[in-house]
Amino acid sequence: MESVVALFPEPRQAQVALQALQSRGFERERLAFAMTDVVAENDLAQATGISPEAGAPAGSAGVIRGALLGLVGGLAMTTPIWILLLIVPSTRIFADGGLVGMLFGALGGLGLGGLFGALSGTDHGDYVKLLRRLGVPPVQAEKFYDGLKHGYVMVIARDPDGARADEAMNIMRRNGAAKLDDVFSREGALQSERVTQTDH
Repeated sequence: MESVVALFPEPRQAQVALQALQSRGFERERLAFAMTDVVAENDLAQATGISPEAGAPAGSAGVIRGALLGLVGGLAMTTPIWILLLIVPSTRIFADGGLVGMLFGALGGLGLGGLFGALSGTDHGDYVKLLRRLGVPPVQAEKFYDGLKHGYVMVIARDPDGARADEAMNIMRRNGAAKLDDVFSREGALQSERVTQTDH
């Protein structure tokens, strides 16, 4: 399966491109879009009848990252108090309690951080992971995701046999797909990408 991915500066341009793709016979189920503005996303879905693309779930990486950040945060908040209890002579008798407080701070931070890490990917998911599954190279997947975070609309057209990928790319370009180098001032980037999906 080949996929064509493009960024559009405005939801209206993405809408026109999606409608043009449908009018040329691309199946609605093979088309998708993504954006960070939930209200505009809903409007675009209603106007085109195409469902927004959900990113891949954050998965265990989000949980681990959140847990580690929570652990560091918990220790950062409780360690200074324990050190003060050790330094001030009249409070040294409470130092063991401070050590127990550090332990509970670390465990609480670990648990809460893991929980928030698990929830972090549920709104929009991990689009870099999604694009990698579609066969987009890592560097370009990051660029597309950066564009998404900067307010651009990402449009995806999937072509099961690869026969119409060039046509989809041309339709997107004609309808205002932004060049990645215009978005990020980098050279050598295409305004859309044609990629072959591989198993990861």
